[in-house]
Amino acid sequence: MLLLASASPARSRLLEQAAIPHRVQVSGVDEDAIHHADPAQLVQLLAQAKAQAVRDVCTDASITAVLGCDSVLAFEGEVFGKPADAAEAIARWQRMAGGWGELHTGHCLLAVGAEQTERLATITTRVQFAPLSPAEIEAYVATGEPLQCAGGFALEGRGGAVVERIEGCFSNVIGLSLPLLRRWLLGRGIS
Repeated sequence: MLLLASASPARSRLLEQAAIPHRVQVSGVDEDAIHHADPAQLVQLLAQAKAQAVRDVCTDASITAVLGCDSVLAFEGEVFGKPADAAEAIARWQRMAGGWGELHTGHCLLAVGAEQTERLATITTRVQFAPLSPAEIEAYVATGEPLQCAGGFALEGRGGAVVERIEGCFSNVIGLSLPLLRRWLLGRGIS
């Protein structure tokens, strides 16, 4: 069984929809303590730290692997995690509306048991946001959804209406690349 080292309900839903049996254990990693100038490297480091923290305390013999993930949006050279508050979300959306961003998700799959193998990758998906009026931005932020997500939008929620186009892996924008995970699991003999 897979152990997901993430508090993200969207990641857990993706695994459920893909019929991947899993349980969730939040890592408790201090994400603010991990830094890197390259957003693709940053999310990889965060995913690895989360997976390692959970694997280090895992005592359940039914767990065969731990998956850690983390996502950020890079927009015009700036890295956007979750907005701190509504004012920050509005300011970001005023910049992002009508533009393109890159959603980076770091993935780390750690085997549990004797083999202790590790798979590590970052998947990047380009996202084009719709042009939005100030009233549309305020209405979207008022839903509270942008405050819960890296980059300030949830593709699987109301944010799906403000995304014009995606270039790359769709599920990656939601929180993890199912095609990547499928390849990794098949490589471990898990179908």
